[in-house]
Amino acid sequence: MGQPGHAWWRSAVIYQVYVRSFADGDGDGTGDLAGVRSRLPYLAELGVDALWFNPWYLSPMKDGGYDVADYRVVDPAFGTLAEAEKLIAEARQVGIRTIVDIVPNHVSDQHPWFRAALAGGAERALFHLRPGRGPGGELPPNDWTSQFGGPAWTRLPDGAWYLHLFAPEQPDLNWAHPAVRREHEDILRFWFERGVAGVRIDSAALLAKDPRLPDFVDGRDPHPYVDRDELHGIYRSWRRIADEYGGIFVGEVWLPDTERFARYLRPDELHTAFNFSFLSCPWDAARLRRAIDETLAVHAPVGASATWVLCNHDVTRTVTRYGREDTGFDFATKAFNTPTDLTLGTRRARAAALLSLALPGAVYVYQGEELGLPEAGIPADRIQDPMYARSGGTDPGRDGCRVPLPWVAGAPYAGFGSREEPWLPQPVGWTSYAVDVQHNDASSMLTLYRQAIRLRPAFGDAPLSWLPAPDGVLAFTRAGGATCMVNLASAAAELPSHSRVLLTSGPLDDRGRLPQDTAVWLRA
Repeated sequence: MGQPGHAWWRSAVIYQVYVRSFADGDGDGTGDLAGVRSRLPYLAELGVDALWFNPWYLSPMKDGGYDVADYRVVDPAFGTLAEAEKLIAEARQVGIRTIVDIVPNHVSDQHPWFRAALAGGAERALFHLRPGRGPGGELPPNDWTSQFGGPAWTRLPDGAWYLHLFAPEQPDLNWAHPAVRREHEDILRFWFERGVAGVRIDSAALLAKDPRLPDFVDGRDPHPYVDRDELHGIYRSWRRIADEYGGIFVGEVWLPDTERFARYLRPDELHTAFNFSFLSCPWDAARLRRAIDETLAVHAPVGASATWVLCNHDVTRTVTRYGREDTGFDFATKAFNTPTDLTLGTRRARAAALLSLALPGAVYVYQGEELGLPEAGIPADRIQDPMYARSGGTDPGRDGCRVPLPWVAGAPYAGFGSREEPWLPQPVGWTSYAVDVQHNDASSMLTLYRQAIRLRPAFGDAPLSWLPAPDGVLAFTRAGGATCMVNLASAAAELPSHSRVLLTSGPLDDRGRLPQDTAVWLRA
């Protein structure tokens, strides 16, 4: 069918809901679907077009729900399937679509298929089980390592080893087996038939494996398990299903090769994919402009819409990241006690919000970004992310960006829930970021996001055109008649010709110039 020129998803503002930490409707300390339903008026007032939900399926929660035991059952901690259906319908009634998350690379070790495989059933063929190396098979079948640290293989009591690119509780599926493909096509239909508008695909470039499972050799092409050509046939079959329902796909595709990245966005494959080069970019004008230009150039040949994201459930919060000397993001360099200037980080995060929302394409906003939440420090004995344990405690993991949201400053647990302590502790001072504190504050981060989302249509659907600007300043216009300018230089910058100021991330100076680390939207 191809990609329509003005489909909703091409310019949508999509809000990411990490259910476990959004709002606790029953007071048990864990966010749930009842909590989300109760906050739909908040999300409608924010002005977002769609909600992307992290996995809400039945799961032992060894990796925050990304270890799925049953896609057709909502985990009791979150609610029921009937409640999910109500949420999808109620959100649509207020103009908000729903995107669900699937995790096709692996399942939970509690999934019926893997339990049957452990019992010696034919389901063993649905996974990557191999004999070990060495005289007694005591060594893993190859040298692959887990994304969470340590070997990517675990040995079973019968001596066989199974592959898991993530945690041992997440055995990888064998996508060369037709039953795996049939099952996931059925899962897609199951959720499209319940009214979801789209599906986000976790680890979308990792599904296919070299059947020989060879040792990893740096630079070998093709890679034994990343971005293999077999993937594109899978996604073409999925696209046909999505087109039947008018649904969309969003791929999590981490690839340094931009040309290969674009292959996933051809008109008969995925609709969009996350843009990690923009997210990973330091607070530097030249590098941000290069990331923007490269992103738009990569998407143009295949007619795909770009996406822009500053943070998600796997990434250090924007306020904290931009408050550090090195504002780039790298999974391998996170640290517990990196010095952070939150005042600086907040100023930059406000400017970055206006930058991202002015760019052509879709924008993803992770819950709490609109409140200016910083990364929270989690006591070591409360960390639940498997990255922490698998790294031997050297990586703090991702829990710091997953702390339950503050809603009401004077309520227990900042209004997240009512009875039980939240599943992750809220730090001291968390109530200062509460929604009720920011709601009527004209200078708050929440007000900025609401205004920016409301004014965003001023930029229209046209491509971006860069304007002349001093070093360290980004300035562009779009045919809608609006201009965005962001000053990353140390000196204040003169504004270009304009009829009026639409919005600023911070006050202009007394001469009407744009200060450092500030953004402005102008009407031409």
